[in-house]
Amino acid sequence: MAERTTGLHRFAALTAGATFVLLFVGGLITSTGSGLAVPDWPLSFGQVFPAMVGGVLFEHGHRLAASLVGCLTIALALWTVVGDARPAVRALGLLALLAVVLQGVLGGVTVLYKLPLGVSVAHACLAQAFFCVTVTLATVTGRRWSVPGAASVPPALAAVAGTTTGLVFAQLVLGALMRHMHAGLAIPDFPLAFGRLVPPLVTPHIAVHFAHRIGALVVSVAVASTAVYVLRHTDDPWIRRPALLAAALVVLQVVLGALTIWSRRAVPVATTHLVVGAALLATCLVLTLRATRVTLVQARTAEPLAVRRGALA
Repeated sequence: MAERTTGLHRFAALTAGATFVLLFVGGLITSTGSGLAVPDWPLSFGQVFPAMVGGVLFEHGHRLAASLVGCLTIALALWTVVGDARPAVRALGLLALLAVVLQGVLGGVTVLYKLPLGVSVAHACLAQAFFCVTVTLATVTGRRWSVPGAASVPPALAAVAGTTTGLVFAQLVLGALMRHMHAGLAIPDFPLAFGRLVPPLVTPHIAVHFAHRIGALVVSVAVASTAVYVLRHTDDPWIRRPALLAAALVVLQVVLGALTIWSRRAVPVATTHLVVGAALLATCLVLTLRATRVTLVQARTAEPLAVRRGALA
């Protein structure tokens, strides 16, 4: 069983890694404005493999990468159903399969209906949610998940980390809305906004852009507070590592956000900004999952001990 779990863990990690690459490739489409470089779906100019020139390279390349992730997800779902006895893990595998199918359909609708804002944003957000599912599968199939060791964490840590994860996801939703509204340079300067702390919110584009900046501030404070909380309350590297990584990623993300403005949305910078946000979300999620796991193990260990003490009283 241990060997089967290890194999499943590695395959889940592979799928999560491939999904991360797919997020980067998808980000290139919006960064280069190639969303309608291939105007039909599911074929590309009526072909399976068109000439990979101009924006077609990004759009059709994205479709090829998505097909690969879809195949990996099918295999992962089958493996979890057959190879893991835990009902929750099996359900996660099937959820991943459902999500990747829905994501493919949303991608097709996005093209066929010429990039409608609501569908495009939903497509971007579901991509992040699907990435979270694959990361969760990679986490819960790891060896350390089965034997979390003698770590001790405060019960509140899971809630703290979970709140931070939710804030990061909300910020990514704002980022997706800003990208698909083409509002990335609605406020052209940084760190000020039109030379002021609070800009005139005279257009939806400026309002969404400024909301994204405020969200970045909120997320930065939340991640920093979570990291400090972890460092003060546990010495376990299994818990500390994702907290420290999240702190480093949020600093990098703020720098990339500034560079996106200063470089006038240079393609490599803007796309890296997107995937570092995804990496931050995944890291906070891993911290939440690990803290929850340790907390549950602590509770199960404490219950028999309390019973034994009561018997001796």
